[in-house]
Amino acid sequence: MSTLDAWTHGEHTHDGTTHPVYRRGTGPGVVVIHEIPGMTPEFLAFADEVVEAGFTVVLPHLFGTPGRPVGAGYVLDTVRRVCVSNEFTKLATGVTTPLAGWLRSLARELHAELGGPGVGALGMCFTGGFALAMMVDTAVVAPVLAQPSAPFPVGPTRSRDVNLSPEDLAVVKERAAGGCQVMGLRYRQDPAVGQRFETLAHELGDAFVRVEFPGRKHSTLTLHRQQEAVDRVLGFLDEKLRA
Repeated sequence: MSTLDAWTHGEHTHDGTTHPVYRRGTGPGVVVIHEIPGMTPEFLAFADEVVEAGFTVVLPHLFGTPGRPVGAGYVLDTVRRVCVSNEFTKLATGVTTPLAGWLRSLARELHAELGGPGVGALGMCFTGGFALAMMVDTAVVAPVLAQPSAPFPVGPTRSRDVNLSPEDLAVVKERAAGGCQVMGLRYRQDPAVGQRFETLAHELGDAFVRVEFPGRKHSTLTLHRQQEAVDRVLGFLDEKLRA
């Protein structure tokens, strides 16, 4: 079972908000954001793979219990906690997650320390779109969205929404037009993703790198891990961060 024993525990504070962070590895920086319900053993195993591929990985701890396995009760309890938090958008459309400022600050700090062309940002499931929001800051040059699922796809409008304000979407489109690619991964019939890949393809054009797998599974890099998905992510990070 993967644990955090080998990771260095710290904190990051921005604009009065503090969250724990875990760090490990050497090389270009990558911020990897856990999915619901939290830092599961499968999530930590993937993070270990990114470290072993030669990256400095920072894991923000946003909710859940680090190392606790997935379970139905655990998932439901985490969803309840997320739903009452004012740090996240759950149903609102055309809104950037309030946590974006904190995540961008974390990315800037990592980039300032490590240098290079920038850092990677990878979100999963409920946090998938957070990587897109982080792209508003030029410190992020390799955003990866694994099965982005917020806002919750209740109805066609929310199903198409990419969890960004119009202003932030305009910046993302400008950066994409300037050459910053965005990778997205999903199972084609995953209902949680809704129609977001169609929105991303329409808004970003060829800058959206679309990686899809058959089936109705969900977690491409963790619980329903696809080796091709992991390989594509590591290759994307390597290409963008070692330029």
